[in-house]
Order: sequence, then structure tokens, then C-alpha cells
Amino acid sequence: MIINTETFKEGFNSIIEMNGNGAEMQMDVGILELTKGNAYDLFDSRKEMAILLLTGEVEFNWDGRAAFGSRQSLQDEMPYCLHVAKGTEVSVKAIANSEVYVQKTLNDHAFESKFYEPKDIQCTRAGTGEVLKGCTRRNIRTVFDFDNAPYSNMVLGEVVNFPGKWSSYPPHFHPQPEVYFYKFDKKQGFGACFIGDEVYQSRNNSLALIRSNVIHPQVAAPGYTMFYVWGIRHLDGDPWKKTRIDMPEHVWTLTSDAKIWDEKE
Repeated sequence: MIINTETFKEGFNSIIEMNGNGAEMQMDVGILELTKGNAYDLFDSRKEMAILLLTGEVEFNWDGRAAFGSRQSLQDEMPYCLHVAKGTEVSVKAIANSEVYVQKTLNDHAFESKFYEPKDIQCTRAGTGEVLKGCTRRNIRTVFDFDNAPYSNMVLGEVVNFPGKWSSYPPHFHPQPEVYFYKFDKKQGFGACFIGDEVYQSRNNSLALIRSNVIHPQVAAPGYTMFYVWGIRHLDGDPWKKTRIDMPEHVWTLTSDAKIWDEKE
């Protein structure tokens, strides 16, 4: 399913909760809206927390430390993200009007807080060259996953889906639940979100809930760049390790000699 939200109010806006709407995702997800000069305190005694700057300029304060993040373009600039263990007090102060994505889940393990800067982000440019004639061109940014944060029960990243192109393709699935939070470079932008046998319209500020073992390819409308945050919840004893199960009937599209129809003049 997909949850559509037009706008967010000042302060923290909960979208899904582990014990409420979207419980099957096993994560809390919300958006923090701050006008210049305002601050907001975040704390959870049982859950680890990732605080990702979407746009604006903020000061993060935690464990007696402070760090700044500034970002004006989701498409062109890498993120800043603070990742903390349960019981960590965090304050986010807006130096300019800002929007922040917050993702949480249960985690009994204590670990050292990590502040990710743009230089720390892994970026993969996928679908380039002759692969499917560029129809799956996208930029995949990974903030943290099992490789660099094995102590976490979550994965967090971003995708820049080029206009008119596909991502999460070929159609694939994995046992772990996943969420996508969408932004478009123009507010009227839209795309299509395939979840299993259902198709939903993805819009600015919408959140897709992708259940375990359900396929989820995506596409952006021509003329509109689709950006989305992706968050995966590791399963107990079965963490996500970049494993994706492609639908076998579509795997042929990845071969170097794939025969794709060309219109004959």
C-alpha cells in the first residue's frame, strides 16, 4: 500500500509506527519540519534512530557533540545523516527552514553514534550504458547497511530515479520489509509504484509500504525526477545483505545480448 501526505506541520509528523499504522514494516517513520531558529528534541529509550537531512540547514547535537548539515538539492547533493543507538538524546536545530526524515526500530545493542557526511556515502550509478537502452538509469546512495553498520537492525539509503526511467528493476523481492519515501523535483511530479499485483501512484511526500517477499519495481513520469529514501528492516537471524531475488521471467533483460525491439522506419 501507499500513504499519501500533502504537507507536514511544524514539528514531528509520524507516518507509520511499529505499534500502529504500518506495523508490518517493523519501523517508525516520520518527517520533522522545522522553521529557521526552531529546534526539536528526539529520544527513544528502546529504538535506534536515523536522522537524515532532506533539505535545509541544521545543527545536530548529541553525546556532547555537534555537527552541521546543509542541503539544497535532493537530486544533486549527498545526504547528511546521524545514526544513534537507543537512549541517545538528540537535538536538531534549524539554521534555515529544514525538512528531516526520521527512521527508528527496536535494537537492544549499544553502539557508538555515527554522523555520516556526503564523503561517507556510497553512490552507485546503475543502469548506465547499453543496459536496457538506459531505461533503468538511476543513482543509488547507501548511507548504512549490514556492511558498514552490522550492529544496526536497519538499512538506509536514497535513490535518484531519472525522469521517465525505472528503478528497483528487474522486478525483485526480499524477505525483509522495506519503505520508500518519495520526493519529486516539481511538486506536481508523479510516478508509479508496483507492489505485488497492485499499482499505486507515487507523489510528493508519499510513503510506500513494501511487505516481505513482495515485488516492487518503480517508474517516474517523463519530465519529473523521482527521489526516494529507502529503508529496510533486518529480520532476526536474516539481515538484508544486498540480496535481491529477481523474478526469473525478467532476468533476461540484464544480459549483455538481450534482444530488445527497435522500431523500423
